[in-house]
Amino acid sequence: MDIKNAQTQVDNWIKEHGVRYFNELTNMAQLTEEVGEVARIISRRYGEQSEKESDKNKDLGEELADVLFVVLCLANQTGIDLKKAFDKKLVIKTKRDHERHHQNKKLK
Repeated sequence: MDIKNAQTQVDNWIKEHGVRYFNELTNMAQLTEEVGEVARIISRRYGEQSEKESDKNKDLGEELADVLFVVLCLANQTGIDLKKAFDKKLVIKTKRDHERHHQNKKLK
């Protein structure tokens, strides 16, 4: 998936089906809700909580896609080129974390 293309796809979807973007605060609340759904699945499926019968059919991939959709909405409506921002962040993380992670005894 190309991030720039994904931002364009979301923007086109909003214009065709969504009428307009929700405001940034509403989208932030939506993002929080979607991340909560991801957390619920992971904590019950992979963590120590027991998985409720009603959660067993939940699709983690679908929930992660919901998170991505809202992130792309927020990037679009705030004028962020997410590809550019991601590339910049990857350079920063690489410089900052390479040695730190290799020297972390907990990761060995």
